[in-house]
Formats: sequence, structure tokens, C-alpha cells
Amino acid sequence: MKKQIKKKDSLYIWHPFTQSRKSYDPLVINSARNERIFDIDGNEYVDLISSWWVNIHGHCKKEIINEINSQLKRFEQVMFTDFTHKPAVDLAEKLVSILPENLKKVFYSDNGSTAVEIAMKVAIQYWYNKGRKKKKFLSMKGNYHGDTFGAMSVGFTSGFYDPFKDFLFDSKFISFPSIWEGKNDIEKDEDYTLSQIDRVLSENKDEIAAVILEPLIQGAGGMNICRKEFFDKMVGKFKKSGILVIFDEVMTGFGRTGKMFASDHLVEKPDIICLAKSITGGYLPLAATVFSEKIHSEFLGENIGKAFLHGHSYSANPLACAAALASIEIFNKEKTLKKIKKISLIHQQCLKDVSKKLNVSKIRHLGTIAAFDLMNFDKGYGSDEGNSLKKKFLKEGLLIRPLGQTIYLMPPYCISEDCLYESYEKIIKILS
Repeated sequence: MKKQIKKKDSLYIWHPFTQSRKSYDPLVINSARNERIFDIDGNEYVDLISSWWVNIHGHCKKEIINEINSQLKRFEQVMFTDFTHKPAVDLAEKLVSILPENLKKVFYSDNGSTAVEIAMKVAIQYWYNKGRKKKKFLSMKGNYHGDTFGAMSVGFTSGFYDPFKDFLFDSKFISFPSIWEGKNDIEKDEDYTLSQIDRVLSENKDEIAAVILEPLIQGAGGMNICRKEFFDKMVGKFKKSGILVIFDEVMTGFGRTGKMFASDHLVEKPDIICLAKSITGGYLPLAATVFSEKIHSEFLGENIGKAFLHGHSYSANPLACAAALASIEIFNKEKTLKKIKKISLIHQQCLKDVSKKLNVSKIRHLGTIAAFDLMNFDKGYGSDEGNSLKKKFLKEGLLIRPLGQTIYLMPPYCISEDCLYESYEKIIKILS
């Protein structure tokens, strides 16, 4: 059976972020439960990256499955232009109740890249509807916002976008002042970024429609973390200048940083927020871009041309909305934020052992996310060193995918304390 599946996979499937000519040998997954996934041979792996950052409560959570099944018996899909339904309405109401209070209007789509594209299109049309042609965006070096053209234009990854450079629109970038254990001169880096902002605003303020930010931590760019005090100061500058502020919380949303949203750590709030990945607990594709009423009101009028003429076939899919509602309810029912605090404390404790026993640098952590950099290691994504290390982790029953030289953990919130401690012991053993 396994050989047949792999043969057909090789014949018919094109996998993401994969060079198939490079001895590609995928694991065939047969089942999953809680923080563990099982391959077709019965081997088990601890899902330490939450299946690409989406699965927060664990695999096969009965409460989410039951709500999907219940909705499936009523109806599975309906177009969302001219129609609505209870799961979408209930989810929008719930999101508005837990997000920063200025965010009032929910626009549904189906993945993180589209959530970002919607935010960017709305930002441009917002100014267009006001009679102002502000068409540029500001972002931070190392940000990643997705792989569609707009998202690529405000992001940066090493080499990923090279074939498309001529097709991306011009954006402005400022530095991201990273903090890690033992770094003492962070104020110098922060002041430099703030001075960059002052310069960009003095030269381009009337052209910039919005700034897009990964709040507090950059995901695919290397799990880089900055200080809350700096982030508030930076966002305050943008607010004062009248530029719209977009928070890309596709990765950070729903508990990852220790609070429900990264924006909950901050005094300054966004005008637009992008959500995806964990919104359904990792069970079905869904995304939401949520706007302030100030922005939404600029799209109202008698003229259809003033409306936001954008949509997706699976916008507000009722099965996905049901899953999202169940996932959010689990936070209340199981006191999930307390579980997250325990995970954070274990990270803090185990990273001290990592620091003592391994030759690593830039140890950092925020909420359920922990990361450190390997010394003298190939920084390239998909490098031979990285692939070799990934296989060593799998051999020890750990699902970990290095980001270049960065090793990171982002486990589901259901992970047991013993399992997380044991995982760190294995990581130290493998890297010693």
C-alpha cells in the first residue's frame, strides 16, 4: 500500500515548497490524534509545528468534528453574495467581540494570502473612494505575507520571489529590530528603525496607503521577535501620520503569542487585521479580514463602483465557520490560555538547557513559540543540511522543519508537559 501511494504521489502530485528531483521521499500519514501524527507503518511523530502552524487544539478534536458533522447535515456550501447563514453571522459576531474594539466588519476568504490581498485592495480603494491616490505600501524587512502577487510585493524571502521581481509593485521597507536572550543594545536598533520611519514618512507620506506588519514576531522570516514598547511607538507614528495600519495575524492569531491575538499585547491597535491558519483550529480552510467602521463607511453609497467588488467561491463556507466557532469555544471551555502559559514556561525553562548544552545563538521565545539559531549552518531554505536535520528529527519521532539555520517549536496547545520536556531532550541529543 505505501509503495503504491508514493508511486501515485510521484506521478500525479506537485508538492508546495519542494524540489521533487532532490531524492524526495514523503511520509505517508495514516492518522493523527492530539499532538501526534502516525504514518502508514505505525510510526508516530510529535507535531511540534502544529502542521504548519494551523492545528492549535490537537488532531481529531471531537468538539470540532461534531460541529462540522452537525453543519454538514444541514448544508455544506452556499454562495455568499445575496445570501447569508447563521454560522457566518455567529462567527463574525464572535470575532468582533474578541478582537480590538475598533474592528467591526468581517470580510471572509479562505487563506492567509487572500486575507492579505483583501486588506491591501481595501486600503487602496479606501483612499481612491476619498479622492486620494495613495498606492504604495510600507513593510518591514523579513516580513512574509504570502505567495500571491500583492503579498509578495510587501514581503521578503530569500530567493523565493526572484522569478517574479519584475511583476511586483514598488514598496518601501524598514528594518525589524530583533531581540533575543542577552542582547543589550536593542535601543540602538530600534532608534535606527524609528529614524527610517521618520525619513520615509517625510518623503512618501502622501503616497503610502498603508503599512503592513507582523505584530511582535516574524514567522517565516525566521521567528524574529521585537519588543512591545518599540512596536507601540512605531504604530503610534503611523497612526499620527494618518496611514492605515494592517496587522497580519495569520500566524500569531488565536493564542500563539500568549494572548488571543498579538495585538492584545499592544496599546496601539490596527485599522485592519488578517486572520487565517488557526481560525478553524486547523480543520478547514478559512480566513477573515476585519476592518474598522471608519474604513467600511467609505465603501457605502448609491454607486456600485464605490463598493468593494471582490469575492471568493468559498467565502464564509458554513462548515469552516462551524469549525471556527467550535475552536473559539474550546478556548473558554478548556481555559486554553492557561495551557498556553504552561507551554511558555516550559519553553523558558528548556531553552536554558539548550543554551548551556548546545552551540547556538539568538535564543528567543514568545508564548508558545520558541526558537534559536544554529551556528555554522547553511542559512538557505531547503538546504542539504536542513533536509538532513529534518530527517534526523523525524527518525527520533519529532516533526520539526528548520527555517534555514533557525530551529523553532510551535506545538499545539494540547501537548502534555512530559511530551514537551521529552521533545527538548531529543532535540538536544540530536544537535549535540
